[in-house]
Amino acid sequence: MKRAQSIALSLLGAAVLAAAGFYLGRQTDTRAEATTAATPGASASGAAERKVLYWHDPMVPGQRFDKPGKSPFMDMQLVPVYADEAGDSGVKISPTVRQNLGMRTALVQRADVSSSFDAVGAVQFDERLSVAVQTRVAGYVEHLAVRAPMERVRKGQPLATLFAPDWLGPQNELLALKRSGASEDLVAAARERMRALSIPETLIRQSEATGMAQARFTLTAPVSGVIAELGVREGVAVSPGTTLFRIAGLEKVWAVAEVPEAQAIRLARGQKVQAVLQADASQTFGGELKEILPQVSASTRTLQARFEVDNARGRLIPGMLLRLQVTGPSASRLIVPAEAVIRTGTRAVAIVRRDNDAFEPRDIQLGADLGDTVEVVSGLAEGDQVVVSGQFLIDSEARLRSVLGSITTNAAAPAASASAPATTPADVHVGDGKVESVEADGITISHGPIASLKWPAMTMGFSKPTPKAFADIKPGDTVRFEFRQGGSMGYELVSMQRVGGTK
Repeated sequence: MKRAQSIALSLLGAAVLAAAGFYLGRQTDTRAEATTAATPGASASGAAERKVLYWHDPMVPGQRFDKPGKSPFMDMQLVPVYADEAGDSGVKISPTVRQNLGMRTALVQRADVSSSFDAVGAVQFDERLSVAVQTRVAGYVEHLAVRAPMERVRKGQPLATLFAPDWLGPQNELLALKRSGASEDLVAAARERMRALSIPETLIRQSEATGMAQARFTLTAPVSGVIAELGVREGVAVSPGTTLFRIAGLEKVWAVAEVPEAQAIRLARGQKVQAVLQADASQTFGGELKEILPQVSASTRTLQARFEVDNARGRLIPGMLLRLQVTGPSASRLIVPAEAVIRTGTRAVAIVRRDNDAFEPRDIQLGADLGDTVEVVSGLAEGDQVVVSGQFLIDSEARLRSVLGSITTNAAAPAASASAPATTPADVHVGDGKVESVEADGITISHGPIASLKWPAMTMGFSKPTPKAFADIKPGDTVRFEFRQGGSMGYELVSMQRVGGTK
């Protein structure tokens, strides 16, 4: 019996010793982890501290800072870049997370792209095809065959009948010379005089054939088109030089388009254009650029471009709208999908995937907008992979990485600030500063250096624990405050005490 009790006591003692050994070992590991967390630059074996090259914002990696603190670009803390990871910058995301969120990438490619663009033009008469019909003799309009503007006429169609009494005298003189048997020289001189008076040749032949002077003649349309201007009415008197009709040709028309100043510099006379009728996309017309009017509108910053469009079938009339597809010369250009470009208003950014599966943003300069794609002038190279879906994930990971960096620094604070009061918890930090503004959800403070976080002096916002907290604090107060990580702004106030009067 005693022997059994002795064996039981021995087993119990061994168990206690084993548990104590596990507890002491765990405490040793915990202290080692705390030491490693307290000094992020140190190795697991307590070797030399890792060397920090600089601090940066992962979303704006081009800017470097020599001290930690809050990013001036985004609401996040700066991240240290160590000497052993300087060539491994960027934000890393696991393949599983990328697949679950459907993040897609595309290659930056080089393609032959023409400098074409679309514009809308209004149809106008081609003024070069306009013809004026005038009379060179005084007379009267006895009959008007075309009575309204914009009527269509064809070549040779009668327009009006005029009575010209001044033509009777020269014709009777010619007829008298012929009846008297005058010499051919006198007859020829009489004919030349009638031609000088603009008597039509057909009227002279008719007069000689009938033996009677003719004072009435019919004006006909010299070209086909429409009556753009009607200058007379039936029964009115006319004088030499009076424009009776102005006929606008319709074989070709002008399409005048307002072209933005930035695109107008790529235009050149002779460029071909495909015109599509706005009201009926099935009707297309060919043409070319004839003129760029040398005047820029001060209000719209556009130039007028005049395109000549074929209208042999006569389907285009002034006032119609045409969609003009201007084709320019082709050139090899670097292009990316338009959805890969993040436009901030002041710059354009693309997220690039590197060979080590890290992602980094790059400022790029854009060229021509090509619809689903856009030209890249600088910032990317052919073969680069750019993110076209899930850019928000990169930004979220960058912010998370910044927060984790702050947590690591916080873990180092107890070891770095051994002189902190024993009553202050390890996760609470103390600072002195001036209140800049007070909002419902937070307070902005310009504070001095925070030793426990190794922060330099800066101005930043702190969350309130409740909207009614610190109701007695006003802008301009000099305060001593305690805060810890958390809240909507990253750090939350724990307590505030006014240490001086309002400034």
